Amino acid sequence: MTDILNKAKSIEEYIINFRRDLHEHPELSGQEFKTQEKIIKELDKLAIPYKKAGNTSIIATLKGGKNGKTIALRADFDALPVKEETDVEFKSKTLGIMHACGHDAHAAMLLGAAKILSEMKNEIPGEVRFFFQEGEETFSGAKKIIEAGGMDGVDACFGMHGMPELETGYVNIEAGYRMAGCDTIYVKFEGVSGHGSVPHKAKDTIHPACIFVTDLQGIVTKNIDAQDPIVLSVGKFVGGTKANIVAKYTEVDISMRYFNLTVREIAHEAIKRHAKAIADAYELKVDVRIEESALSLCNDEQLAVIADKSSTKVLGEGKNINLPRYMGSEDMPYYFQHAKGVYAFMGYRNEEKESIYFPHHEKFKIDEDYLKYGTALHAQFTLDFLNN
Repeated sequence: MTDILNKAKSIEEYIINFRRDLHEHPELSGQEFKTQEKIIKELDKLAIPYKKAGNTSIIATLKGGKNGKTIALRADFDALPVKEETDVEFKSKTLGIMHACGHDAHAAMLLGAAKILSEMKNEIPGEVRFFFQEGEETFSGAKKIIEAGGMDGVDACFGMHGMPELETGYVNIEAGYRMAGCDTIYVKFEGVSGHGSVPHKAKDTIHPACIFVTDLQGIVTKNIDAQDPIVLSVGKFVGGTKANIVAKYTEVDISMRYFNLTVREIAHEAIKRHAKAIADAYELKVDVRIEESALSLCNDEQLAVIADKSSTKVLGEGKNINLPRYMGSEDMPYYFQHAKGVYAFMGYRNEEKESIYFPHHEKFKIDEDYLKYGTALHAQFTLDFLNN
C-alpha cells in the first residue's frame, strides 16, 4: 500500500511555503482574487483542469485512470477583519486583515493533496474534485460552487478544520451532528409615539420588547427537548430616540444556534408566536424576519467509519479523539444537501509554539507540523472512499 503520509512529508516544505504566502497576503470574503490566481498557477503546473466559480472560487477536476465514483474535497481560503498580533516572520502585510481562522492552512493542505493525487492519477478509480472556496466566513461560498455545478454527480464530500482542543497529530471524526446551524432573527415592534409624560396616550414598544427578550429563554426551557441543545442570544436591542419620547419602534436581533432541524422549526414558530402574543397584549404591531446563515453539520455514519480508518493509516492507532459538538457554524453542510459527507477536526495545538488560540483570535497561530497530516488525510480518505 502506498504510504500517503510519506508522500505528504516529501512535499511538506512546498505546503508550508504556500500557506505562508497566503498568510502574508490575506483577503476578505469574496475578495480573494490574488489567492485565486496563486492557486490557479499551481493547478496549471499540476496539469489539473479547473473552472472559476462565484467571485473567486475554483472547481478543479482530476479524472483517474479508471471509471468509478466521484468525491469532492473542499477547502476555504478567506481571511478575517482582524489585526494580527503574532510574532511570526510571515505575518499579515495587509493592515487589519488576518488569516485568523486557518483557512490559509486549509487551502495549502488541499493543494498538497491535489499534488499527491495528481501523481497517482492512473491508480485512481473515479474522479476527484477540489473545491477552493471563497466566503466561508459569510456563509456564501459553498452556495456559489453548488450553483456552478460543482456538486453535480458527486457521491461524497470531505472537508476539515484545524482546532486547538487537539494536539498536533490528533483528529476528531465522529458520525452525527458536529456543528450547529445558525439563524439570525430580526424582530421589530411598532407602536405609537407620544410624550413621555403621558405614556397611556401612546403605545410604547421598549417595555414589551424587554418582556419579549426575557421571555425568549422560556422557549428554550419549555418548548425544546432538553436533549436537543439550542442557544438563543440577543445581540442587539435598539429602541427609541429620546428620553421623553415614547418609543414607536424597538428592534431586537437574535442569534440562534441549533442542531436538530425539527427543533429549529419549533423555535422559529415559538418565537413568532411569543412575539405576536406580547405585541397583541400591548396593542402593537410586530414583524419577525428569519435569515438563514448556515445549516447544522451532520457527518454521514458510513463515511465517518471510512474516514476513521483513513486517519488511523495516516496518524496511527488511538489518534481519533472524541470531542463535544461545536455550537459554531460552517457552510460545509450545504454540500451535504447534495451528497453525503464527513468533516474532520484536525489538531494544531502546540504550547511550546504558542499554537493555543481558538480561531478568530488576533494571536491565532497554528503548529505547521499539522499541515502534512491534513494533506495526507485528504488524499488517504479519497483513495479509501473511491476504492471502497
